[in-house]
Amino acid sequence: MKHTYSIQGMSCNGCRTKVEKTLNEIEGIVATVSLNPPVAEVTMKEHIPIEKLQEKLSQAGSKYIISTEPPKQGEHTHHNHEHHNHSHHNHSHKVEGGKYYCPMFCEGDKTYDKPGSCPVCGMNLEKAPDLTPKKKQYTCPMHPEVIRNEPGACPICGMDLVPLEPQEEEDETYKILVKKFKVAMVFTIPIFVIAMGEMIPGNPISKYVSHTVSNWIQFALSLPVVFYAAWMFFERAWVSFKIWKLNMFSLIGVGAAAAFIFSITGLFFPSIFPDQFKGHGGSVYLYFEAVTVILTLVLLGQLLEARAHTHTNTAIKELLKLSPTEATVVVDGTEKVIDINDIKAGDILRVKPGEKIPVDGSIKEGSSSVDESMITGEPIPVTKNEGDKVSSGTINGSRSFLMTAERVGSETLLSQIIHMVNDASRSRAPIQKLADKISGYFVPIVIAIAIVTFIVWAIFGSQQAYVFAFANAVAVLIIACPCALGLATPMSVMVGVGKGAQSGVLIKNAEALENMAKVNVLITDKTGTLTEGKPSVDKVVSVGNMSEKELSGIIASLNQQSEHPLAQAIVNHAHKLGTELHTVKDFEAVSGKGVTGITNDKRVAIGNKKLLEQLKISLTDEVLQQATKEQETGKTVSYISIDEKVEGFVTITDAIKKTSKKAIAALMEKGIDVVMLTGDNKSTAKAVADELGIKHFVAECLPEDKLNEIKKLQAQGKIVAMAGDGINDAPALAKADVGIAMGTGTDVAIESAQITLVKGDLHGIVKASELSEGVMRNIKQNLFFAFVYNALGIPLAAGVLYPFFGILLSPMIAALAMSLSSVSVIVNSLRIKNLKLH
Repeated sequence: MKHTYSIQGMSCNGCRTKVEKTLNEIEGIVATVSLNPPVAEVTMKEHIPIEKLQEKLSQAGSKYIISTEPPKQGEHTHHNHEHHNHSHHNHSHKVEGGKYYCPMFCEGDKTYDKPGSCPVCGMNLEKAPDLTPKKKQYTCPMHPEVIRNEPGACPICGMDLVPLEPQEEEDETYKILVKKFKVAMVFTIPIFVIAMGEMIPGNPISKYVSHTVSNWIQFALSLPVVFYAAWMFFERAWVSFKIWKLNMFSLIGVGAAAAFIFSITGLFFPSIFPDQFKGHGGSVYLYFEAVTVILTLVLLGQLLEARAHTHTNTAIKELLKLSPTEATVVVDGTEKVIDINDIKAGDILRVKPGEKIPVDGSIKEGSSSVDESMITGEPIPVTKNEGDKVSSGTINGSRSFLMTAERVGSETLLSQIIHMVNDASRSRAPIQKLADKISGYFVPIVIAIAIVTFIVWAIFGSQQAYVFAFANAVAVLIIACPCALGLATPMSVMVGVGKGAQSGVLIKNAEALENMAKVNVLITDKTGTLTEGKPSVDKVVSVGNMSEKELSGIIASLNQQSEHPLAQAIVNHAHKLGTELHTVKDFEAVSGKGVTGITNDKRVAIGNKKLLEQLKISLTDEVLQQATKEQETGKTVSYISIDEKVEGFVTITDAIKKTSKKAIAALMEKGIDVVMLTGDNKSTAKAVADELGIKHFVAECLPEDKLNEIKKLQAQGKIVAMAGDGINDAPALAKADVGIAMGTGTDVAIESAQITLVKGDLHGIVKASELSEGVMRNIKQNLFFAFVYNALGIPLAAGVLYPFFGILLSPMIAALAMSLSSVSVIVNSLRIKNLKLH
């Protein structure tokens, strides 16, 4: 039995997937959920009360409400509006272009209008790229201040305006940091030279500047560094203590402020300090040089980090560059150049040699070779003829052609890829929970270690014990770096998702990227996944009095209302024979079995053996024997029944993709068990499985059978990936640990999956697996480095080696090490760009 329910509370495709996955976890249910309208189609073996469905949904999220009432008009639109305006909605990971966000996503998806620092971790906010193609503008080569939206003449000199080349916008945060770093360097270098004067042979500085004057000069020079160049670090530290979200800047602020206040007090009131804090001549040891060098090095670290961050989203920037800004529209034989945003579905566009294809559509007139490498990752140009599909951003070869615009604006494949990559790079992997948990305890523990360090040195230190105690406590605070820990995962995810997109593997979220490395069972559909998905009729066999042409006309008439690839093959075959098609009444598609209806006053059914059994139509041994022979060669057989009597069958062939066998062998080498689930009969399934070397397969599967097979394997502790391309695969894709959709398949399948293979090639799963392994390896390296760095650095700064080797770590060296730790994590993450995906 099938029921349709209204679902309230879904605001994005992530919500839709969550609701669908939750409903499918209920035994005896197959559910397909759509976002617009917000409804769930639920098939049940036995009636399950709505209260039980609501109870299960409530566990997934209290906002999801299921009811039998029809969805209210505009309900989905309202939620979408709410979702886009409240940027802190943590579920979808969407960040509006031009807004600023924390690279560690401390506050989920919260964004800011201006550059600054995150109030939780104190890190510099990053600017989200604008994901919409910018309108092309024109300028005068002689008067660059003249900027127009359309070509024409310069109003000043009359010269023709030329296209304005888009310039890479320099990050505002980076510009501010460069300015502050220059100021810090100008004042810190003299302080350092004066303070280190004693180490210069002959100590020439002391001949002209007394020790007391030197201290006052250092104090004066330190003021611009502390109160201008590095003041933001103290502001961040203050906010962190105020809201009790302690972070790296809490430690830097406490350490640097303690040293600076100590130095000012020692300069103005030296008499209040005990002798242990004083050197020869009775002056107190001051730390102006240490404070300024520490702050300048931290500033350098922030600068390098900001620079490195710009390279982590290179993939999005490169994808945005693929978006053309103009197109040539043809209206009544006249060509006119228009802005890309003005193209409407149905427009006829001229694409000239070497031009980027402006939107998704199909070739209306002409043919050419098209370079699709920027989307599929495959370098060989693809020949496109009349009727073939072309995608936005791909590059036309040497011939001009006319195309019909079908998907425009945000609906194009390129636009969807850009948005998917952007969202995925900002999602959180489960492994990050470990880092988050540790980071929560990190700062209080470090402050406690610094206090213990001071006490131990003060008690057990020899001469000037308090000087060593203070210096080592400051070093402990400065060297600790929770940011290296926090950046370990998001940086790798961001670069990895971008790398995948450039290789034709689109990853919807970080969880899928992490889980792909754990997959040990791959369930795959047959048609459109292992095979080309372009079936063609081999022959129509009549076992009654009808001719092949007459039988073809009847089944084609029935199938013209179906979108199934097999139905389309039957219709195409009838067109080739020149058969007239008739109207159809009472058409019904029986999921996983076939279609029925009335045409030419005849009740017609075409489908598999299960359909005949359902309709209680008997099948003779002779027909069954003939059909089995065809099936054993790998062909699909559909039986034809007219007025409840079998009149023949149609055999359909669907070529196996050239890369399927190699891909399956590669996956098996990785230890992944490949299982083929198909709605086709056992003989055909066995023939395909044997040819591809697949050991496990299940034939005659209905959509619910695929879903139940996944549930069964998951119950055994298996991590299951599902690859499919059809609407009937959507529930199974949503239920699997990792759903993988063929980019050549249906939108519903792509929406339900967490990974999409743009080329629709099974070898993309090998790439996805290698990418996942590479990214997870990189994340573990980052986490290991961050853990080891802090585990070794903090005791070293505390002075544990001093009793044995006489080694102490200067607070300045600690500052340099801390600054470079975060940069090292980012640089290591950038190595993913060089990962080779076979």
